[in-house]
Amino acid sequence: MQPCEFQIFDRDLASEWLEKYRSSSAIAVDTETMGLLPHRDRLCLVQICDERDRVSVIRIERGQTEAPNLQQLLEASEITKIFHFARFDITTLRYHLGILVNPIFCTKLASKLIRTYSPRHGLKDVVQELAGVELDKSAQSSDWGNAMNLSEAQLKYAANDVRYLIEARQKLMAMLEREERLALAEECFRCLPTFAQLDILQYQNVFEH
Repeated sequence: MQPCEFQIFDRDLASEWLEKYRSSSAIAVDTETMGLLPHRDRLCLVQICDERDRVSVIRIERGQTEAPNLQQLLEASEITKIFHFARFDITTLRYHLGILVNPIFCTKLASKLIRTYSPRHGLKDVVQELAGVELDKSAQSSDWGNAMNLSEAQLKYAANDVRYLIEARQKLMAMLEREERLALAEECFRCLPTFAQLDILQYQNVFEH
């Protein structure tokens, strides 16, 4: 199934799409990078989807340090930004583009707090259970740095990583509320920007004895 709308942008989100997304109460966001270490591995793509299934993919240039429209959207206090493993994505966005994402909902963290009956909290498992969709993750480990020549498989993978997060969040929130763990989850989400800053400063295990 194709997104309702799909658009690729270079360097920043177009103003027209910024206005589309600004009417949302929540949007799903993901990033693709050259690796898992922000100090070494650059940010290549940022993907966004809203509740109307409008997907945008923003190609970030090597050495780029700002994206004003994207920053305006991701820092908007009235819009919840949904990630899967938000800690990594918000660290990457902060380190490379200076974007301080907030407020945040992390489906992986929420899953760990409520799906305690399962040891599997990856995006593929969460989406399969809560949205009934089996994601194809075959393009996960690929060269995202070649953004001008992304394959159809890469673009589909990038889009699908955000398309089902809004539904997953709704299901997780209902479960958290039912089991009286929603307030705890929200406290955890509020801590994520602090963890991102600690990661950028390369602190490790500061909460251990």
